[in-house]
Amino acid sequence: MLPGRVGIDLVPFARVSRLLAPEAEPVLPRMLSPEELGLCVTRTGPDIPGIAGRLAAKEAVFKLFHAAGQPMPWLGIEILKENGGRPVVRLSGRAARLARDARVGHIEVSIAHDDPFAVAVAFCDTATEREAHQLESAYND
Repeated sequence: MLPGRVGIDLVPFARVSRLLAPEAEPVLPRMLSPEELGLCVTRTGPDIPGIAGRLAAKEAVFKLFHAAGQPMPWLGIEILKENGGRPVVRLSGRAARLARDARVGHIEVSIAHDDPFAVAVAFCDTATEREAHQLESAYND
């Protein structure tokens, strides 16, 4: 059996509130894809726990790549929803290449939020070299 990897991250709701402040530079469109941004809006405004959870999940997934010192490919890691609301990871571009190079297999993510934090855990199995090349076609490169 091949070993797996685990990544975890925690994002305070206050950090998201600061990112959304009127005087703040609009950075969320550089961190969340249009599809993700669409999932983070409620009838009353931005879904702060949802945004915090997505950001934490992206960081947790990035940790699976063992790419310390490299910039985070924010838009290449998407945390979307399957039917029923379960989070699902979609990789593209540089994030997909980092995952392939790190032999990251299937990724599962779990997100929880309770004021004042969101936490996310990502798990993946690791692929053999042959399987890693097969994964290349599974990622949206």
